[in-house]
Amino acid sequence: MSGIRLALALPLLVGVMLPQAFAGGGTRRWFGGRGEGQRAEAQAAKDAAASAFYELDTAQRGLRISIETITAVDSSPETRRAVEGFEALGRRIDEVSHTYISAVDAHDLDRDELDAATAGRARAELTRAKDELDRVKGELDRFEAGLAPLLGQAETQLARLAPAVERARQALRGASGALDSVRESGLRADDLAARLAALGPELTRLNEGAGRHGVPETLQRADKVLRDAEAVRVEAERLPERAAEIDRRLVSLRTRTEALTTRTGGVEPILSELRRRFTAPCWQDLQHVPDQAATTLRQAEERLAEAGKARAEQRWPDATSLLSTVRALLDSTDEAVSAAGDRLRRLDAVAKDPKAETDRARFAVRDAQRLAMAGRSSPDPRHARPLDEAVARIDRAVDTLEGRHPDYWHFLTELEAVRATAAHVVGLIREERGATGH
Repeated sequence: MSGIRLALALPLLVGVMLPQAFAGGGTRRWFGGRGEGQRAEAQAAKDAAASAFYELDTAQRGLRISIETITAVDSSPETRRAVEGFEALGRRIDEVSHTYISAVDAHDLDRDELDAATAGRARAELTRAKDELDRVKGELDRFEAGLAPLLGQAETQLARLAPAVERARQALRGASGALDSVRESGLRADDLAARLAALGPELTRLNEGAGRHGVPETLQRADKVLRDAEAVRVEAERLPERAAEIDRRLVSLRTRTEALTTRTGGVEPILSELRRRFTAPCWQDLQHVPDQAATTLRQAEERLAEAGKARAEQRWPDATSLLSTVRALLDSTDEAVSAAGDRLRRLDAVAKDPKAETDRARFAVRDAQRLAMAGRSSPDPRHARPLDEAVARIDRAVDTLEGRHPDYWHFLTELEAVRATAAHVVGLIREERGATGH
């Protein structure tokens, strides 16, 4: 009877076992109970460690990009310290990664013969590896947070890089276009063309990029190219107006030279009148005017001819400089020629009415004296002394007019000095009272 039951039971057991054998594609022996639980816990520890390893690897890659961004822009000691810190972190990451990989390689959790004790050891080692990975990941996160200021500065510069280079290129195109337009109008602008050509190598370096030349240097180069190209463009656009202005100045200065030449011819008669009517001190300092005027006018004519030639050859800076020299020569000539006529007029006036000049000087001194006494019982000696001396100078100047041949020019210059002294005292008093609030 028992044999019959056994015979009936065997087919049933085989029927139960067959699906389990073929379901996994192999003949692994599965443990039930506590052994299977240990295997599952070890597998969970392995999965957790793998996730921690992936997160650390991803974070390290991201941090490496940040470090490369910073070093591309900054080479300061702070950046060098950051690089050293990253390298030290990399060594620690290598250590914990090696521990993790060794733990994974040491335990085949899919092995049929895996016993509970081995599974437990695998779980413990993988858990420790995961904890170490997490700890180093925390260090990496803190290190990355400390890099935020450096990274922010670097990203700001990198964000400026492409627009700065593009602005420089646009400025070069604008300068080139302005230069072409000027040349089409018949102006050569050789100096501007040379300046623009000198920027060619700089453009080449810009095109080679920051990877070769560094971000700071590339930004500086872009800014320089922008400034220089803009300067060329502005000057090129102004060149037609500049040429027209030089033409106007040439005509104007030629006309002025001719007029001064005519006026200079009238200086000698004025000097003859001065010599005839007044004492030598009144005109001796003007004796050189005719010769000096003739010399400066000749120099002005020579410079004008040179300026005209420079204009014809379109040497704009030379033409501008020469015209400025001509103007200075004509100014000095005009002043000298005018001085002779002005001297005669002033001497005529004072000879007819010396009292008018005396009254002007006395009024200036009295006005200063009233101001010096305002709000005081006695004047400040620093103010009174020069004013008293000014009064004495007036009296002495008046005395020089006595006699047959008075020195009217000395008289005039003395009274001018008196008025200057009075004006100086007035200015001093007002400055002092302004400082004290009175």
